[in-house]
Amino acid sequence: MSESNQHAEQVTAVILAGGMARRMGGMDKGWVELGGKPLINHVLETIKPQVGRCLINANRSMDAYSALGMPIVSDLEGDFQGPLMGMATGLHHAPTDWVMFVPCDTPSLPDDLVNRMLKVAEASGAEIAVANDGNRMQSVVALMRRELLSSLQTALKEGERKVDRWYGQHKVVEVDFSDKPDAFVNVNSRDDLAELQQMPALLGFVAWSGTGKTTLLRKLIPLLKEQGVRVGVIKHAHHKFDIDHPGKDSYELRKSGADQMLISSHTRWALMVEEDQGDYPSFARMLSRMDHTTLDLVLVEGFKREAIPKIELHRTVLEKDLIHPADDSVIAIAADQPLNLQREIPQLDINDETAVLRFVLDYLADQQRT
Repeated sequence: MSESNQHAEQVTAVILAGGMARRMGGMDKGWVELGGKPLINHVLETIKPQVGRCLINANRSMDAYSALGMPIVSDLEGDFQGPLMGMATGLHHAPTDWVMFVPCDTPSLPDDLVNRMLKVAEASGAEIAVANDGNRMQSVVALMRRELLSSLQTALKEGERKVDRWYGQHKVVEVDFSDKPDAFVNVNSRDDLAELQQMPALLGFVAWSGTGKTTLLRKLIPLLKEQGVRVGVIKHAHHKFDIDHPGKDSYELRKSGADQMLISSHTRWALMVEEDQGDYPSFARMLSRMDHTTLDLVLVEGFKREAIPKIELHRTVLEKDLIHPADDSVIAIAADQPLNLQREIPQLDINDETAVLRFVLDYLADQQRT
């Protein structure tokens, strides 16, 4: 068992789905659909592999939640008293020393959430670890010791309902997730849901260097445009780059110390930002910089680590291993000859951009239907 899995055995996750959802018009937010599946399923798929056991705190839709196969725990006291009551309920039922709380309306939680929270909590000796997205604390994404149950029950009996005020009675550490700022976007209202549903479809193109990712995309994009598809592109550069030129006013202003430089004409504008993103830039953050309302499809070149649908490009002359056996998000392979694959996925001719186009259009149609 890996170290991270050993850590997971120490933690029970509690998904908070017991609220009234007033801003959602009273709908049970766990069963609001995004991308063709309920929000509770998005959260479960991400959080369940990270912990030893998982509970759902719910006060309605009990049969539906029970069908998910997780233990369901209702608030210790009724009348929808808020997240602190849900936390007290989770602490009461959890069998582990550490309990991880997440809301049911946060569909993009990090896949390393629990491990990072636990490491910081244990290293700091904190009683409560709370996620911070780089801008603010995410109060209900919290890891806490089960022994805090008595303190929380006392606070509730005294009428306390504010999460942050109760946190103030204990040793709290904030865990930095500024590398994944969009992982904590939640669906509080119909407007939030509508904004998330406007997300364009994503399709990655991954390959070893020299396979011809950019060459294929240069041929594919005009064909997509002919079909009326509004296309965006995100490319991961493994080296320093500059899209500006010495001597240009924008270059000189940026080099003089401007942290952000926006240049605009009547046909084009560009924003250049000076920012250290570490060894691996945040894909979610880059995606959030795009205007999703003007795009149908975002093609992603590189970013192999991201769990987005991908087409793998492969040329046998390079004598490189295939990527797809270790990456379930590869949905097709475009190669220069037929391959014996470990799992059944479509094979395309890398030299036939029309065949690739047909696959991409079918994929886009499926995404838009869901």
